Amino acid sequence: MDIKMFYKSQDEVAKAINQIIDAYWLNELSEDNMIETIKALLQNNHSKIFKDNDYTSVIKQKCGKRRLEVVTRLRELA
Repeated sequence: MDIKMFYKSQDEVAKAINQIIDAYWLNELSEDNMIETIKALLQNNHSKIFKDNDYTSVIKQKCGKRRLEVVTRLRELA
């Protein structure tokens, strides 16, 4: 799986988050690798993922509730 760390749009970030979490759920990606990758994405693309300390509407719509629950838990661990 080839994941970039910097994205141009919110849509691209959402697709990357979906790809990472789905790969983890399908046991194609280790838990440690998933955690580190998501944390790096959050740090490097913060302005595309968050607005006023909440997920942007594009991220909410594209990723869905279950994936964002995982991302939120990972944010709390950081």
